[in-house]
Amino acid sequence: MKAVVQRVSRCSVTVDGQLVGSIGKGLLVLLGVADSDTEKERDYLAEKIVGLRIFEDSQGKMNLSLQDVKGELLVVSQFTLFGDCKKGRRPSFTGAGKPEHANVLYEQFLCRAEELGVQVQRGVFGADMKVELINDGPVTLILDTDEIMPKK
Repeated sequence: MKAVVQRVSRCSVTVDGQLVGSIGKGLLVLLGVADSDTEKERDYLAEKIVGLRIFEDSQGKMNLSLQDVKGELLVVSQFTLFGDCKKGRRPSFTGAGKPEHANVLYEQFLCRAEELGVQVQRGVFGADMKVELINDGPVTLILDTDEIMPKK
């Protein structure tokens, strides 16, 4: 799984002009799923994101998590995170998970984040979405379970 995590003051997502999700202070997560991803990657990434200490404490240091600041989470599916631009000028998306598999893990990721005590909003899987955000900081992190998960 891959995720682009942005600390936001607020953000929202619309589909066909209709607001489908919005949050105040929290994290926007653009989430991509590969066919090889399993519940193991899903749980690891959800726990990692919810526990990231990227919110400022009273001394101005990034020392607090989403849980600590009682922030919200907006998760948007994004297969283009698996875009491969090595050849030519048109990206290949063969690394992205098939929609049936990716949607299941996306929905389960949302549930896992809720189980961790975070209020979760979502985009619409597979839809053409418009995402608006105020990036706070800006703070933007890229997480890839292939790189950050402990090896067996």
